[in-house]
Amino acid sequence: MEIKEFPRNDPALLHQAQELLQECFPQAYSGDLAAQQMALCVEEERLAFMAEEDGKLLGFVGAMPQYGVTAWELHPLAVTEARRGEGIGAALVARLEKECAARGCLTLYLGTDDEFFQTSLSQGDLFEDTFQKIRDIQNLGHHPYEFYQKQGFQIVGVLPDANGPGKPDIWMAKRVSQ
Repeated sequence: MEIKEFPRNDPALLHQAQELLQECFPQAYSGDLAAQQMALCVEEERLAFMAEEDGKLLGFVGAMPQYGVTAWELHPLAVTEARRGEGIGAALVARLEKECAARGCLTLYLGTDDEFFQTSLSQGDLFEDTFQKIRDIQNLGHHPYEFYQKQGFQIVGVLPDANGPGKPDIWMAKRVSQ
């Protein structure tokens, strides 16, 4: 497996990435939305990296500069379901961190939605005892926040009901340089 920069003008590879987005996030990337997202991912000011093996796209990650260049938002990260748990996502995030830091990034952050009631944060009102609920978070159904914690990210906040009642967006961040 090789981690490399995602080419900006490869229609076949962009199509594979669109299909991967639809596989990983069918609720978010139906129809033309996957193509629109990939067009954004390969814009000049953004970063995008891919994991490839024998000409097949296994995963990709993207990021966009925010707050000037001192904070970058990781979005999206997608790894084919058949190859999850093999370190592909971790390798993609590590490469992204290195490249973001080289461009002046201090903090890499992301939002990881809880649209399917996979964490304890989806139970109850997050406008009450917010930080205690964050501290006591439990993974009820394979939510990816634990993957990001293994990569060194910390939960820094939540946006209650961002995806509908009881469906928060969990904000995570990591310092990548000082």
